[in-house]
Amino acid sequence: MSGTLIETFNWWAMERADQAALVVDDERVSYARLHAWAESSAEWLRAEGVQPGDRVGVTAANSLQWIVLSQAAMLAGAILAPVNPRFTFSEASYLLVDRYRVKAIFHDDERAEMVAKVGDHIDGARVFNLAELDRFRDVEPRGTLNPETIPLDTDLVIIPTSGSTGRPKGVVLSHRSMSGYVADSCLARPGAFSEPKVLLFAPLCTSAGYVVLMQYLAYGGTVFLEPAFDAERALRRIVEQRITTMMGTPIFFERMAACESFQDADLSSLFYCLVGGARVSRSLLEAWLDKGVLLRQLYGQTEVGGQATFNTDQASITDPEKCGRGSVYTRVAIIDEQGDFCSPGTPGQIVIKGPGTMERYWDDPEATAATIVDGWVRTGDLGMVDEQGLLTMLDRIKDIIISGGLNISAAEVERVISEYPGVQEVAVIAAHDDNFGETPLAIIHGLQIGDISDLLHHCGTHLSSYKVPRYMVCTSEPLPRLASGKISKPLLRQEYREAHLKLTKIR
Repeated sequence: MSGTLIETFNWWAMERADQAALVVDDERVSYARLHAWAESSAEWLRAEGVQPGDRVGVTAANSLQWIVLSQAAMLAGAILAPVNPRFTFSEASYLLVDRYRVKAIFHDDERAEMVAKVGDHIDGARVFNLAELDRFRDVEPRGTLNPETIPLDTDLVIIPTSGSTGRPKGVVLSHRSMSGYVADSCLARPGAFSEPKVLLFAPLCTSAGYVVLMQYLAYGGTVFLEPAFDAERALRRIVEQRITTMMGTPIFFERMAACESFQDADLSSLFYCLVGGARVSRSLLEAWLDKGVLLRQLYGQTEVGGQATFNTDQASITDPEKCGRGSVYTRVAIIDEQGDFCSPGTPGQIVIKGPGTMERYWDDPEATAATIVDGWVRTGDLGMVDEQGLLTMLDRIKDIIISGGLNISAAEVERVISEYPGVQEVAVIAAHDDNFGETPLAIIHGLQIGDISDLLHHCGTHLSSYKVPRYMVCTSEPLPRLASGKISKPLLRQEYREAHLKLTKIR
């Protein structure tokens, strides 16, 4: 694809002017109205001093105004810089102040106090409530913007990673990479993108939220945005709105299958369901197959644009643990420790090359050079490819915990805990959780049990609530180590594999 997303959305604003682009609660916004609203908002952004290339931060829950801002920033030539609305001041200021140096920050009512504090640390930064954009809901644009001045290689968004090295990095996606991602996905599975209706509940600050939003608007579909996931409500929306597309981690599909209404729900409209972040169990696959819905395992990460593979029709049934192959222009391969490509059936690091991969990490050339080598993104995940080119993801080399669909960096949690006085060693691993799939478990050497309450307060100050460990173990013995000197997390995972059955949650 050789055009910007702006050209794509301009097309649908004319071609499907009256069709609903967005449905949020009971409000429907047509393609024509979304375009006019975003353009008027973009003109206002320019009047407020936001120039092409400036970063526009946003920390807010999913909302219609969030989406309008994303489109307005695009039309103004600015770079959207979202951060998780659950971030603490410490987490948010690191990205918005230290890394991105944003020109403007938008927030919702709940984040107003925290964002005002962040804004005080950036010279010349403007702070706005997202509600400001409501003023332009029915305002016709003046036509002062010229989208032709925005080149294809213009940076579009910076999406933060989970921070597997202790601090999050910003993944830069451009119009070129996003347009390429959209075109490649459509060619690989054209039937899935013919006037789709997608149920979207992933946080818009993530690739699972933002990229999917852009993708389905670029297909001229209708996005049904949810502020958060609720299993019963999700089932009702699928049935009542005839949703065709949905994606998420297995825990979301498990929660829906556990609802009483699941058995009688008419799910026949669901055509394309993707599951990532963990393997699909045979029992979960069969529960949905009984409803006529095939769950397809995918593989992806923010650095490769979100989704890089999806399983085939047949393999989704016979081999649900496999993640499929790349798309028409996206290639998947395995390399060994020397960087040489592996033959089929040989485990190694998963690498991805395709039009939707990231441009770079924001303001981090060293990390970029280590991740993108000869055009291939080194994912940091362990996998292997079979003779048919189907990928199996074996393990996370990057130490990530996926809780309720949100990625948590074990290294980041360890960094915060290690800063607490008296802590000599700490390892954070995933423990099973019935509600969220996984949750952090911290094993700490050098801490007294009586200090846990104060440590939790320390963690809550510097970490979002979903990152704070729900289990903590204090040990008087040093943590086990590998021959390399690193803490042996495989041994700890084995030792605490039934922690959810034996330990008491501390919060």
